[in-house]
Amino acid sequence: MTNLNKLLKQAQKMQEQVQREMEALEVEESAGGGMITARMSGQKLLTRITVDPSLLAPAEKEMLEDLVVAAVNGASRKVDETLQQKLGGLGGGMGLPGF
Repeated sequence: MTNLNKLLKQAQKMQEQVQREMEALEVEESAGGGMITARMSGQKLLTRITVDPSLLAPAEKEMLEDLVVAAVNGASRKVDETLQQKLGGLGGGMGLPGF
């Protein structure tokens, strides 16, 4: 029973560390050669979009939409990759899948 309690406490500490890492993480991803930049938190909340003024012309509407989608999706992938790199070793000693 002692081992189970120890394991549960260790898992709780790991969960708290993961939460702190996610709260502190912020990534940026650009699309269109830097014409669009998306900033995203570790919880995958979009916190900022920067748009090159040349994309604000009505003729560039479709390209603007495509680049925003690309930048946001890229930022989302970067959050996943960064968290995996930072936290991937945490569960190694416990045999948890995905860590």
